[in-house]
Amino acid sequence: MNPFYAFLLGVIQGVTEFLPISSTAHLTLAAKFLSVIDPNHPEAWTEFMAVMQLGTVAAVIVYFWNDLWGMTVALFRDLTAPRNTQGSTEGRFTERSRMALYIIIGTLPVALIGLSLKRIIEGSLTKTTIVIAASMIALALLLWLAEEVARHVRGIRQITWVDALVVGFAQACALIPGSSRSGTTITAGLYLGLTREAAARFSFLLSIPAVVASGIYEMSKIHGAFDLGVGNLLISTVVSGVVGYASIAWLLKFLMRHTTMVFVWYRILLGILLIILLLNDLMLP
Repeated sequence: MNPFYAFLLGVIQGVTEFLPISSTAHLTLAAKFLSVIDPNHPEAWTEFMAVMQLGTVAAVIVYFWNDLWGMTVALFRDLTAPRNTQGSTEGRFTERSRMALYIIIGTLPVALIGLSLKRIIEGSLTKTTIVIAASMIALALLLWLAEEVARHVRGIRQITWVDALVVGFAQACALIPGSSRSGTTITAGLYLGLTREAAARFSFLLSIPAVVASGIYEMSKIHGAFDLGVGNLLISTVVSGVVGYASIAWLLKFLMRHTTMVFVWYRILLGILLIILLLNDLMLP
């Protein structure tokens, strides 16, 4: 890998991490075309992507800093506040502290499933083009159906712990390359009746613990990613953060006035293109 490739991969990560089109799919496909992935050591690419995602998680933390800080302070205050004389906890948690709890609840599924399927996720199976193509199309159809049946009547303040758990399991589905973390969680949010903006906002907030944990875990055994160059890793991470911040701002404004159908069609067309390339032996799985 050279610095230009690193810059390009950082841009791709920043643009696709928050759009429902799968950053992992685009990064893996780009890496295949650029011959970055070593088929004998695919885990090195997994590590590189996980660390590079810390750039985009920094972007979402900066963008939602006021919300995150408010939730943290509220949760600490409410947890340490004395109960009333009857010991009731009714009304104990404020809106912000409840949202913090919902993010924790929503993170549990991806943590449990991710640890259970770690070997498969880090292996070559989840990096094959056919898996990516199938996931691109399958999630597109689910998102399409969500747009058809969604009511768009609930805001982020109306989210419950059940909603958080459902969206959390949807986030776990994003462990399959091509599914898209934001794609699966936004789709689940739409099925639950959330507005598009609320679904996207909760999706972004929910991504923070999982991506941070994944990045830190991979950094603890980062020897493989270093094979692709420390400088390249730094370039990709910084670029992904800058571009990712712009992507968050753009998508939230876009979803206030538009549906997600443009992403549905993009996913379907890209999935079909990948299948055509496979059938014509123009890309190795």
